[in-house]
Amino acid sequence: MKWKFAKYLLLVVALGAVVNTVDAQQARKKTTRKTTTVKKKTTAKKTKASVSNANLTVAKQDTMVVKAVKPDPLKMDTIRKSLRNDNAVEKNLIKDRVPLPYEHIREDDAVYREKVWREIDIREKMNLPFRYKADEDNGNQRFIAILLNTVKSGEVTAFDASVDDRFTTPMTVEAIGDKLSGKCDTTLVPDLVKDPTLAKGIMKDSVICEEFNMDDITKFRIKEEWVFDKESSRMYTRILGIAPVKTYFDRVTGREIGSAPIFWVYYPDMRPTLAKFEVYNAKNFGARMSWEELFESRFFSSYIVKSTLENPYNLYIKEYIKDPILKLLESDNVKEKIFNYEQDLWSY
Repeated sequence: MKWKFAKYLLLVVALGAVVNTVDAQQARKKTTRKTTTVKKKTTAKKTKASVSNANLTVAKQDTMVVKAVKPDPLKMDTIRKSLRNDNAVEKNLIKDRVPLPYEHIREDDAVYREKVWREIDIREKMNLPFRYKADEDNGNQRFIAILLNTVKSGEVTAFDASVDDRFTTPMTVEAIGDKLSGKCDTTLVPDLVKDPTLAKGIMKDSVICEEFNMDDITKFRIKEEWVFDKESSRMYTRILGIAPVKTYFDRVTGREIGSAPIFWVYYPDMRPTLAKFEVYNAKNFGARMSWEELFESRFFSSYIVKSTLENPYNLYIKEYIKDPILKLLESDNVKEKIFNYEQDLWSY
């Protein structure tokens, strides 16, 4: 009996060892399969990552190739300087010319003040010097060219006229260029590549942008203040700002639909620049004054479009008077009232 029991015990131990060996081999096979699968996934991920990196590299190269240079928003013709003296005399006075400082007016002495907005139409005969197109060493002599070059060089700051006329919001050169040149429009034009003979009538979309033409600026708006100084018993006129006015037309009918100032420039900041540019003189080219002298001497023709005199609603004259003749009469009426205030102070 003891021998049989020992025999059965040895048989059970042997079977347990065989079962453990089989389980260990199966576990090893599963681990090997998992490891192989992970390796395959890792290889696949590396392949995808390399392909995506290659695509990114190609995309970066394409982006660099397609990148375009932004055009100059206020592109104007470059003026070449004379290599010899283009005059019979040496012109040195204009280079050293400096505007005279204003006389100081105390606030207590300013017993009468009125602000006036005027418009200068450069199509009028007296204002034709504003359109003088000649080129000199200091640039084009149009007044709008002088104004834009001064703003572009950073000598003065332009202020957004669509916000207000109190010089509160500076304006960038790019924004000025967008307002002056206008918007782009899409139109159909013949496709000469696919249809060089124009026999098939193949058309394509073309983007057309309006280019800025300095001759399109035909008006300038001036903001000024009339002040009576009781100490000197004199009426002073101080210009505060100048703004080019753009006129808008209907593309279909070509009729004028309105006008608006583009930007404001603070006139006291412009005076040193205007003192170095001469105004065209049709009678004597050698006796020319500076632009600063022209504005201070009031050698221009204009009409009032707005004032603070009897205007509690702060309206332009065109907003409450529609007839063009009556608008001019109202403009003269405002000018006469300001003039009569000074005259009525004296007894004759």
